[in-house]
Amino acid sequence: MLVKSIEAKVRLATFVALGSFLTAVITVGIIAAYAYRLVESSRKTVYILDNNVPILAKQTDAQMNRPAEYRAHVDLFHSIFFSLTPDDKYIEYQMKKAMYLIDESGVQQYNNLKEKGYFTSILSSSSVLTLQTDSIVLDAPKKYFRFYGKLKIDRRSSTVTRSLITEGYLKDIPRSENNPHGVLITDWKTLENKDLDNVQKTTF
Repeated sequence: MLVKSIEAKVRLATFVALGSFLTAVITVGIIAAYAYRLVESSRKTVYILDNNVPILAKQTDAQMNRPAEYRAHVDLFHSIFFSLTPDDKYIEYQMKKAMYLIDESGVQQYNNLKEKGYFTSILSSSSVLTLQTDSIVLDAPKKYFRFYGKLKIDRRSSTVTRSLITEGYLKDIPRSENNPHGVLITDWKTLENKDLDNVQKTTF
């Protein structure tokens, strides 16, 4: 009888110990999950100091803003690559900046233009090139873009306006000082680059 009583007490103590252990594990798990959610939530909360007064601001998900960054990157590259002045040092500087934003397809187009005397003609005719972006069509899931713009070429004797259409793909890369959007343009092609208007200037 005594033995059975001892066995029952041992069994009860074991159940109590196991129950306490499981309860502790579940409690720790719930607390850990809550703490993790709290930390994640706090990371999305940013305080901005305005005259030493903290103002609450919400951090947005990077992926939500990615399409806007893609468009900004495409616009930036085209502006750097095509907006030029008759200064060989400035052209070289612009091309160097542009090459950080694109893969070897940009280098190929640059070399092709250089071989055809494109940059030499800018210098010899004292041309000022200004690019105006009309629109950028973006297929974010496929990371494909098509750029529509107008290139104004202001020469001493005339002002030429050209239609510029290009296309390419986008690749995510780590952000850097030279590539703040963390995007690389790939397989870049010019689909159209034709004159729309040619206005001769009056010379006296």
